[in-house]
Parts: sequence; C-alpha cells; structure tokens
Amino acid sequence: MEKNSPLVNTGNSLDEIDFAIISFMQNDGRTSFTVIAEKLNVSIGTIRTRFNRLLEEKVITIIGRVDPGKVGFRSYAHVAVYVRPAHLKEQVAQTIALMPEVSFLAGTFGEYDLEVDVMCRDNDHLVDFVNKISTIEGVFQTKTTIYFKVYKYAQPDLALLESK
Repeated sequence: MEKNSPLVNTGNSLDEIDFAIISFMQNDGRTSFTVIAEKLNVSIGTIRTRFNRLLEEKVITIIGRVDPGKVGFRSYAHVAVYVRPAHLKEQVAQTIALMPEVSFLAGTFGEYDLEVDVMCRDNDHLVDFVNKISTIEGVFQTKTTIYFKVYKYAQPDLALLESK
C-alpha cells in the first residue's frame, strides 16, 4: 500500500491509510493499533498519530453503539415536518435537533421541509414526542410513519467511496 495515495477524490486530506484505519474501527472499535499497523504494514506510531488526527479533526468519534431494540427502544418512526412560514425552517430544525429522541434530522426539498427519524421507548412516548414537535413555532403539520421492523441500521460503507 502506498503511504499517501488517495483512495478517493473527496476534497479532504484523507488517504488510503486513513480510510483503512476508519474501516478497522467501524468493524471493531476495540481493534488495537498493533493489529492495524501489522495489517497495513506501517508503524504503530503512524497509526496512533493518524488516529489522533482523525479524532482531533472530528472525522471519527468514539462511541459505544448499541442495538436500540435490545436496550428498550420499541418504537421507531419517520416524522415529516412541514414548516410555515418557510423562514422558520432553520429555527425549527435547531429546536428539533436538541431533542434526545432524534437519531437523524435533515432538511429536504419536496413535499415536506424536515425529515426526522426518532427512537422512542414505546408508542405512547412517540405520541408525546410528535405532540411536542407540533407545539414548536413554525411547525404547520407533521406526518408520521412508524417503522414496525428495522432490517438494517448501519454506518456508511467506506468502500462506496472508492474511485472507479
């Protein structure tokens, strides 16, 4: 592996070794620097330095990822949020982003303004959450789709970024 050959043209300073480190950590966040260094044929110091840079630049964060269903989250949903007047969209998004139930939040173009994915303890908790969103200034309407079964919940696959 060439030490500084770019894996992809992402417009940032990540190279093939950085992506390999990230891939190892996504697969098993407890993988030792020694194992990664051996597999990549570089020094432990190189792995440690690059890992610390990735942390400092917030490319990666260290978290304990849980299976939501196994710890008690039984109600997942997608909530489409319609904002009126439109200039309140950013303010509404910032307010929703602070809510602990929110696992994903994005602005959209199309039928609705904000896409919100939530994890709640149960359906009563979900109803309370949607009612709370409805009281935010600028929220005109919500449309909730309950996920009755989640088939996949994953981190992005870095291999999809490889140049063709």
